[in-house]
Amino acid sequence: MKIAIAIIVLALAILVGPAVWQFSRHTPQAVPTTGLPWQIETLPGGESKVFDLTLGHSTLADARKRFGDDMPLAVVAEPNESGNVEGYYENVTAGFVAGRLIVTADLPPAVIDAMRERSPKTEYMQSTTRKARLADSDFAAALAAPIRALSFIPAAQLDEDIVIQRFGQPTERIRVNEHVEHLLYPARGLDLVLDSKGKELLQYVAPARFEALRAPLKAQASLAPPAAKP
Repeated sequence: MKIAIAIIVLALAILVGPAVWQFSRHTPQAVPTTGLPWQIETLPGGESKVFDLTLGHSTLADARKRFGDDMPLAVVAEPNESGNVEGYYENVTAGFVAGRLIVTADLPPAVIDAMRERSPKTEYMQSTTRKARLADSDFAAALAAPIRALSFIPAAQLDEDIVIQRFGQPTERIRVNEHVEHLLYPARGLDLVLDSKGKELLQYVAPARFEALRAPLKAQASLAPPAAKP
C-alpha cells in the first residue's frame, strides 16, 4: 500500500514555540481521555483506533461526523498510479493538539480509476502530483468507504525528545535521506516522520497492514546514497 502524501508537505504558518510547549507540557489534569495523537488503541482483529476512528472499520462519513462536513474529497495520484481517494481537513483539533488531517479511503484501484475519469476538474498540486476533484455522483460511495489510513500533520513543531516522551521508543528507524527519518511503531500501526527541513507527519494504519507501509520505506532507504562522513 502506498499512501499518497503530496498534500502533507504544504508549509504551515504557525508560532512554533507556544505550540511545542503545549504539545509536550500540557497538564495531565486537562488531558482528554481519547482523541490525542498518541492515544492509539489496538484491537484484537489487527485493527487500531485513533482520533475515535477505527481504521478499516470506520468510514469517511464517520470522519465527517467526528471532524465536520468541511472535508473536500479528491483522487490524489502520482503519474501512472491509480492514487487514493482522500478527504482533507485544513484544521482539526485532536484533543488539545491542532493540525491538518488527511483521511484515505480503502477503495479498489478500478473504482478509483473510474472516479478520476468522472472528475469535473483535475489540477497539479506539487510537481507531477495530480488532484482530481470527485464528481458529485461519487460522493456517496467515497463517504461509505472504510478508512484505510490517517495522516496527521501537527501544528506544533516536534523534535525527537518530545516524540519519545509522548510515543515511547520506536521499534525501528528508517532514514530515507539526510533530513527525513521514519520512526516505526508497527504494533500500534504508526509511522512517525521527523523532518529537519519540513513538517513532521504521523501516518496511522491498522497494525495488520503495517508491512505494506514499511516495505516501500525499506526499498527507498536502500536506494539512498550513504550519509556523508563528518
